[in-house]
Amino acid sequence: MRLVTYRRDGRRIGALIGEYILDLNRAFERHLGGAMEDLDGPFNYDMISLLEEGLREAEKAVEEAERILSEGEAEELLGDGLLVRAVDVELDAPLRPSKNIICLGLNYMDHVEEGGAEPPEVPVFFTKAPTAIVGPYDDIVYPRATRELDYEVELALVIGRRGKYISRGEAYNYVAGYMVFNDVTARDLQRRHRQWFRGKSLDTFAPMGPHIATPDEVGDPMNLDMWLKVNDELRQSSNTGRMIFDIPEIISILSEGMTLEPGDVIATGTPSGVGMTDPEKLLKPGDIVEAWIERIGRLRNRVVAESQPLRA
Repeated sequence: MRLVTYRRDGRRIGALIGEYILDLNRAFERHLGGAMEDLDGPFNYDMISLLEEGLREAEKAVEEAERILSEGEAEELLGDGLLVRAVDVELDAPLRPSKNIICLGLNYMDHVEEGGAEPPEVPVFFTKAPTAIVGPYDDIVYPRATRELDYEVELALVIGRRGKYISRGEAYNYVAGYMVFNDVTARDLQRRHRQWFRGKSLDTFAPMGPHIATPDEVGDPMNLDMWLKVNDELRQSSNTGRMIFDIPEIISILSEGMTLEPGDVIATGTPSGVGMTDPEKLLKPGDIVEAWIERIGRLRNRVVAESQPLRA
C-alpha cells in the first residue's frame, strides 16, 4: 500500500490507488471488504493509530476498492465519498511522530569524505524537531536566521511496532514503510552551535513523503537508487546500498535501551553532493528542490524567503 495524509476538510488518511485516494476512515465505516466488520464507527484513525492498529484492515479495504475499480465502478465509490481524485486534494506529510525525528549523520562514505570527517565507528544519531515537518509539495521557507541553506536527500523508514532490544534479524519486522526525506540544514547554525539540532530543526526543514510505501511496495530497501535535483540540475545521485550502517543495524543499535514506537521516523543519512562543499550551490529563494527514491516517489519543494506567506 501507499498510505497518505491529505487535506480535505482537515487532514484525512487514505491509500493511493492509481489516480484515486481511498478515504480509509470512511471505508472502515462502510466495512469495505469486511474491514472493521466487528466494530461500530465512527472511525477517526490518524496515521500513527492506523499503523499501530489498522494496517491489516486497511489492506482489506484497499483490496476491495481495487476490485471495484477494476470493474469500472469508480463512480459509485466517488459518489459515496469513499474515493477522491488525487488531483483534487493536496498531500500533507504522511504523519507527524510523537517524538523528534531520529536522523543519522555521516552514514555514506562519500559524504564523510566530502566533509573532511573521519568515518564513524558507530551510528551518529541526532534529532530534528517535529515542528520542522512539511508535506511533499509544500514550500521550504528560507528563514532570516541563516545565510547558508542546504539540502540532503535521505531514505526515511517508519516504525510500525513497539520494540526494544530488537535484533538485526528481527529489525525489518518493525518497519511499517518508507518515505523520501529532505534533511534541510542551516550550515552556519550547525557550525556556530557545535551540534546539529538547531541548524536542522527550523520550521519547514523536514519535507517528507509523498506517502508511506509499505515493504511489499519497496522490496529491498538497501538497493534503491536515489537523487536530488535543484532547478533540474543533478546534485546528488547514489544508492541506499552505499550506507555505512544498514537498516537492521540502525534499528538494532537504536533500540538498545530505548523503546521504538509506531510512527517513529528514522532518516538514514545522505550521500555526497550537498551544497556546503560549494558555496555557489547552497539554496536560495526561488529554487525548486526535487528529491527522489526508486519505488517510493518524489518530493518537490519550492524555496521561498521568510517574508513571503507560507502556503496554508
